[in-house]
Amino acid sequence: MRLGRVAVAVVAAVAVVGAASAAAFGFGGGNEGTPKSAAKPPGTATIGRTTLYDRKEVDGTLGHGTDYAVAGRINGTVTWLPETGTVLQRGHTVYRVDNTPVVLLYGTLPAYRELRSGLEGADVKQFESELAALGYDGFTVDEEYTSSTAAAVREWQEDLGLEETGTVELGRVVFASTVVRVSGVEAAVGGSAQGNLLTISGTSRVVTVTLDVADQRLAVKGAAVTVELPDGKTANGTISAVATVITPASGNNEASTDIEVTVALAEADQKSIAGFDRATVDVTFTVSERKNVLAVPVAALLALAEGGYGVQVIEADGSTRIVRVETGLFSGGKVEITGDGIAEGMTVGMPS
Repeated sequence: MRLGRVAVAVVAAVAVVGAASAAAFGFGGGNEGTPKSAAKPPGTATIGRTTLYDRKEVDGTLGHGTDYAVAGRINGTVTWLPETGTVLQRGHTVYRVDNTPVVLLYGTLPAYRELRSGLEGADVKQFESELAALGYDGFTVDEEYTSSTAAAVREWQEDLGLEETGTVELGRVVFASTVVRVSGVEAAVGGSAQGNLLTISGTSRVVTVTLDVADQRLAVKGAAVTVELPDGKTANGTISAVATVITPASGNNEASTDIEVTVALAEADQKSIAGFDRATVDVTFTVSERKNVLAVPVAALLALAEGGYGVQVIEADGSTRIVRVETGLFSGGKVEITGDGIAEGMTVGMPS
């Protein structure tokens, strides 16, 4: 049973147990009841001191994160494509059109226009910064595409085997924020270079979890989680990104809103998970914890006739009394309790 469902199950159990207990153990106020001559409880438990956790376990997918489509913008024929799993860095060829390369550069702004002398803008600065990172010089990295920029571009084009125009045509460069991995290839060599050709993702393995909006409290960026791998081993993770995903209505399907959580796995665990890709894993979110508290099995709770809960304390001489308690966190079949006269090591009654 998933830990997130335990509280629901145990509360139901308390209601059932309590209904029977209330008839036998009702009393009229105060913290303690009168010792009963009824038969001893069939089972016992000991009040212990422990740490309880508010946790929920959900399914996640271990992979390389979100896939992003790479669309061809240059007219022509695809003459080369990378294999799935290929890692691409700055300056690498993403694919080839009419035997000319389309190049990966780093940046967060997608290419949206041809770059040529006289243009200004953030996209110009982004491209010039990457051109400089590749080792080309003779121009100033700023938002102006000058004749000096064009001269450096012609040198770059010569090295790539392209026509030396000094202008960067739309589609010649693919921008990504960092090193990427080819996660899928959709086009075929010999096909059109237009449309979605392949997909890329990050290179580190991450876990993606989709949560209901009702569980948004679990999705706290920077929070630690535990991931159980298909082989039963565990890995430590940290929530690195949280996004709200809205799916519009279509056909007979209603619109929906989900919370997409990305979990980055510790660098030390990257090798141990290398053999898994697109595998289903169990992700445990810990919302809160209660340290050094007194706790008993949930089944030890008695529903009192006047409301609230109590436990049946069994004294050393075998006599019993009902002590009112306040409940705290429910977790893993146990419940935190406090109350006058409640102490670690006491014996309490159990239904079985």
